Amino acid sequence: MNRQKNPAQEKLISELKTLAITEKVKFWKRIASELEKPTRNKRIVNLSKLDKVTKDGELVIVPGKVLSSGELTHKLIVSACSFSQNAKSKISQKGEVLSIEDLMKKNPKAKGIRIIG
Repeated sequence: MNRQKNPAQEKLISELKTLAITEKVKFWKRIASELEKPTRNKRIVNLSKLDKVTKDGELVIVPGKVLSSGELTHKLIVSACSFSQNAKSKISQKGEVLSIEDLMKKNPKAKGIRIIG
C-alpha cells in the first residue's frame, strides 16, 4: 500500500533537517523524525494537557495536532503542525500561535523550546 505524501509536509521535513545541519542543532532533526511518522502515530494534544504541563510564558512545540478540549489559564506560545480552529482561537486569547516554519525563522538555535506530546 502506497502512502500519500503531503508536499507541504515533505518540504517542512526537508527544511527542518537542513536547519539541523546548518545550525548544528539536533532538536530540529528530532522534530523532523516525529513529523515523518504515519498520521495515526503523530501526537495529539488537548489544551487541558498543555495547561497542566506548562508554565506561564513558556514556548512549546507539538509535532502533531493541538485540539481545543480544555482551557488555558496562562500565557503560552504554541507551535504545531496543525491546530483545530477552536484551539487556535483559545490560544490566541491568552498567548500566541506559531507555525513550525515561523518558529524555525524566529528561533533557529531552538533555545528555550519544549516538546509536548
